[in-house]
Amino acid sequence: MNAKANNADRQKKPMSNKKYLWIWAPVLATVTVVTVVANVGLNVAGGWVASQFGSGTYEFTNAPESAGWDTEYYTSDFGSIEEVDEAAKTLVEEIAAGGIVLAKNEAGTLPLATSSRVTMLGRAAADPVFGGSGSGSVDTNSAVTARAGLENAGFEVNDQVFTTIEAFAAENPRGYIEMDRPDISTYYIGELPVGEYEAQSASFADYSDAAVVFVGRPGGEGGDLTQDMTGWDDNAEPGQHQLELNQDEKDMIELAKSSFENVVVVVNSSTTIEMGALQDDPEIDSILLAGSPGATGLSALGRILAGDVNPSGRTADLWAADFTADPTFANFGEFVYDNIEASFPVPAIEKATSNATLTSDAPFVNYAEGIYFGYRYYETAAAEGFIDYDEAVVYPFGYGLSYSDFAWKVVSTEAGEVDGKISVTVEVTNTGTTAGKDVVELYYSAPYTAGGIEKSEVVLGGFTKTGLLEPGASETVTIDLAVEEMASYDHLDNAAYVLEAGDYAITLRTDSHTVAPGTEPITYTVDSDVVYSGDNHRSTDLAEVTNQFDDVSEQFSAEPTDGKILMMSRADFAGTFPKAPTADMLVADEAVQEGFEPWDDEAAAAAFEGEMPATSAETDLTLVDMRGLAKDDPKWDELLDSIAVGDMTSMLLNGAYQTAAIGSIAKPQTVEPDGPAGFSSFINSSINGVAYPSEFLIAQTWDVELGAAMGEMLGNEAMFKDINGWYAPAINLHRSPFGGRNFEYYSEDPFLSGAMATSVANGAASKGMYTTLKHFALNEQETNRVNNGIATWATEQTIREIYLKPFEMAVKNISMDVQYVSDADGTISETTIGAGGIMSSFNRIGATWAGGSEALMTDVLRSEWGFEGFAISDFNLYPYMSPNQGISAGTDLTLTFQPSKSFVDTTSAKAVSDIREATHNILFTVANSNAMNGLAPGATVSYTPPTWVYIQIGATVLIGLLVLAGGFMVTRRVLRHRKADSSVSTSERTPVGADV
Repeated sequence: MNAKANNADRQKKPMSNKKYLWIWAPVLATVTVVTVVANVGLNVAGGWVASQFGSGTYEFTNAPESAGWDTEYYTSDFGSIEEVDEAAKTLVEEIAAGGIVLAKNEAGTLPLATSSRVTMLGRAAADPVFGGSGSGSVDTNSAVTARAGLENAGFEVNDQVFTTIEAFAAENPRGYIEMDRPDISTYYIGELPVGEYEAQSASFADYSDAAVVFVGRPGGEGGDLTQDMTGWDDNAEPGQHQLELNQDEKDMIELAKSSFENVVVVVNSSTTIEMGALQDDPEIDSILLAGSPGATGLSALGRILAGDVNPSGRTADLWAADFTADPTFANFGEFVYDNIEASFPVPAIEKATSNATLTSDAPFVNYAEGIYFGYRYYETAAAEGFIDYDEAVVYPFGYGLSYSDFAWKVVSTEAGEVDGKISVTVEVTNTGTTAGKDVVELYYSAPYTAGGIEKSEVVLGGFTKTGLLEPGASETVTIDLAVEEMASYDHLDNAAYVLEAGDYAITLRTDSHTVAPGTEPITYTVDSDVVYSGDNHRSTDLAEVTNQFDDVSEQFSAEPTDGKILMMSRADFAGTFPKAPTADMLVADEAVQEGFEPWDDEAAAAAFEGEMPATSAETDLTLVDMRGLAKDDPKWDELLDSIAVGDMTSMLLNGAYQTAAIGSIAKPQTVEPDGPAGFSSFINSSINGVAYPSEFLIAQTWDVELGAAMGEMLGNEAMFKDINGWYAPAINLHRSPFGGRNFEYYSEDPFLSGAMATSVANGAASKGMYTTLKHFALNEQETNRVNNGIATWATEQTIREIYLKPFEMAVKNISMDVQYVSDADGTISETTIGAGGIMSSFNRIGATWAGGSEALMTDVLRSEWGFEGFAISDFNLYPYMSPNQGISAGTDLTLTFQPSKSFVDTTSAKAVSDIREATHNILFTVANSNAMNGLAPGATVSYTPPTWVYIQIGATVLIGLLVLAGGFMVTRRVLRHRKADSSVSTSERTPVGADV
């Protein structure tokens, strides 16, 4: 009986402390660690979380004495966002109407007769390329389709064929290609096999007025179009590239030719493709270059086909016959150094999101062609007898036809001194029978000496587009060309711009190759060399312009030299024509290796000679008090002295699509969405707006007034969406037709690009919205763009005359009128500031990350050009893009959500000085923008955190209390169990009633 009782007692014995703690201690510890980690994660990734769930609200209160002051510095032209959207859709159609190029029109095939019954062929007929992928993409779910565009213009469309194409496109979507190919496009061609068309051929007879054949080529951020489709397209021949027709397209066009009397080809692509075969084919009647049309641009296409709109677009690039014969072809794509070890690991996020395989930590690309690409090469090579122009070129740069004819007459010419300008006034008369617009293009040809400064045969120096001219009507236009703009950059001898002595031929042309009938060249003579050095710099420069990129130029040689890049020269095109890098060029020298080394924060801090700036000082000033003040006004120092380092770094390191608020100076948070084709933020889809055409198509308008209208319309849209800045325009160049991001950039020509970007930015500025020009600079290739930064090699002449030129034009010519309260009585005064923002690029200039290049971001941008705004990095996910290096060089804001992106140094005099200057640059732009609408000097601010912060705090407190309660209960249980064990142990050692 006693044994059984003892066994029962043992079975009921409570769990031991050791076992109890083994269960509950890990539970409590895990909950605690998860809570701490979650809070840390929410803090370091606060920018991203805020972009998704809100960043709270700041309530600004003006001082009582400012009641009645007019602080609406910018006002909208519309009553609602719905009105803006409707007006924007109309503008998009107008842009497309002005940008679509009529490239061929045999026997006046176009326009087609009203109510024609047509058959649409080609995948892009049902699956148009509205834009591109990546940051330049836009929402086109509600866009006018190609079919709707034709039907809106009165055409009847073959439904049987169209639905076949539509079904095929739906079943075979264009998408990312998962291949071990770094040069592959983000999209495939995906044309419907000709047998599917032939199966519907019985329907052709009822819709036989014309075949409208669509040829589409998409593109996107992160990948270039492939130069070799072997192994990717089943019908591809060895070496066939993506920008020529594939076999399915050729078969489709042959079917169209054999089945229809009238064949019209519509090129739905925002990069050039090889069109020679179609242009030369007498059975192809008409060709339209339609670009990527945005929300309503395809309605314009229908109206052009119907003759309601007379096409007036001009090519923004030269369309070559054979892309493999282009001087850029051999030096575009995948090239890596084989003697540089990885300095930084490739982030896991990049491996997960990139469609390209990153194979090396030291990629490079050689701009061996120098200034000779696009029309600059073809016009110059033809002039030197190196190529047959008619065989090499399908469409010249600046080319386009019309349904009407125009005659030009030079009315007057004024030629100033070398410090003046040349003005040419032209009377343009519509000599045809259809109302239309014309484009007048002015080019200059500088004197060239073999072996001297490299010069193109012709260079675009100016242009203008007429208004709509009725038959018989005339318009007089004037084009100005500053004489100093004809100077060439001499990086070898004078390290300066040089206007060489000799005769400069000024010609009016209908395109880069054709001098306008009835006009004669104008000769401008320079008696002796003008070297723009020292204080004798060009009038538009703020300071002396001299070599800043010798380390980059030094990689080039005029003669074949091991390890050096042979510089292409007009003096010997045959002997210097670019070739792919040889084995010796894959071995980086010591200077290049050092350039790939990580930024040394300690060395930079040790070399700094300045004093530690003041921070966290007392002041009554707030940001709106700075509005309208010069950037060097002493009040800025007082304001900057008052800001804590933590507040500054919080703003500088959380720059993704915003600049963060700083409560101590009543600085509001700003909003800055992406997208050169309109607001297309991936972070906050609620602000997505009307899709504009691609910049490629916008450039084809050759119309700065339309550019300004686009910018102004976006400025109006911004006012209803509380948008303050815009990551655009994008003004890199179309160095190669294979550039995946060509849709996002305007042109191959720097002048056309700079003029269009300036007009768009100035339109936006009229509503107080600052623009962020991108990507600064030499960012013309997607392949390897983020693999530790692709080293881009070009001579300083090439860098300055070609790739920096559009940025230079924009920085020097963008302006924003700023109204501000100038006294205690509320008087409104006005001043003007320049460009507000610029975005650096992923690539390296030479071996130095562009955003970390002091030569680029400070010496050129600020010292030479006079830029006073702020610079932001491109999306910073990569270790080589050091925030400390950025702010040291002049890149102020870090575009990132990545928690690991922080300043290594925030305490040295060097770091704090850089942080302060970066903050100054950002605040100067914001203070003078529409972000200050409604604020008067003396405004105060209160902050209410967003709901998710309260949830975070509440959840943390609740979990903390539960953990504490759990800890208390566990502790109490353990102590009680220990006491009970102790009592039992004592009883067992000394039984009750026993003798001691």
